[in-house]
Amino acid sequence: MSPCDQCHAGCCRSFAVPVTGADIFRIQANTHLGFWDFVCRWADPDGSIALQHAPQFRFSDEPDTPFVICLLTDDSQTVPGTGKCRFLAETKATPDKPFGTASCSIHTSRPGACRAFPAKMTPEGDLAILYDIPASGRPGSHPVYSLCPRPWTPADIDPITQVQDLVVATYEMKFFHHLAGIWNDQPGPWELFPDFLEIVYSNRVRPANEALSQIEAASGPEIEARVA
Repeated sequence: MSPCDQCHAGCCRSFAVPVTGADIFRIQANTHLGFWDFVCRWADPDGSIALQHAPQFRFSDEPDTPFVICLLTDDSQTVPGTGKCRFLAETKATPDKPFGTASCSIHTSRPGACRAFPAKMTPEGDLAILYDIPASGRPGSHPVYSLCPRPWTPADIDPITQVQDLVVATYEMKFFHHLAGIWNDQPGPWELFPDFLEIVYSNRVRPANEALSQIEAASGPEIEARVA
């Protein structure tokens, strides 16, 4: 039995979930929601959200604040006064499950960060290793933010599917770091960020003889016009 079975999903309540452009477009395609329905920017001045994993973006409307692009959060209906991921579906509390159970309502479209949890690739990219998960996602706070009920083991990780998901998630986040570098050279306002993503990702498939630097050159003038 997986640690996730019959869980109240403390991880989906505790953490800001970073997303890439690929995550955003996949969710849009499968839910028919718009960018503003589920994407937000989280101020991250101390890097506690990015954690040297997700890129930080700057925006002209708040130039001194670094942000991480994340999923929106909502108030919990099961546990008043606490929060949860926008897409976490909750069930009612019962005597034996005071926080109820919860599951991802977009599980097949969930972001790469969620697909990878609780594993990461080694720097060499040849092995997946498990995180040392703390007891709570928000130490000293509400018990609904408690995390996994038992330690994860390698047997809990599918060595094919989940490792493939982890490899893709690692690659996509690396690509998103590259996009952050392009955007941060000339930051535009937050309200134009979806346009920037649309331009870049629509140019992601190119003829074999064109390198990424040529993609930047081809899309650059239009991007600059939109974010100026």
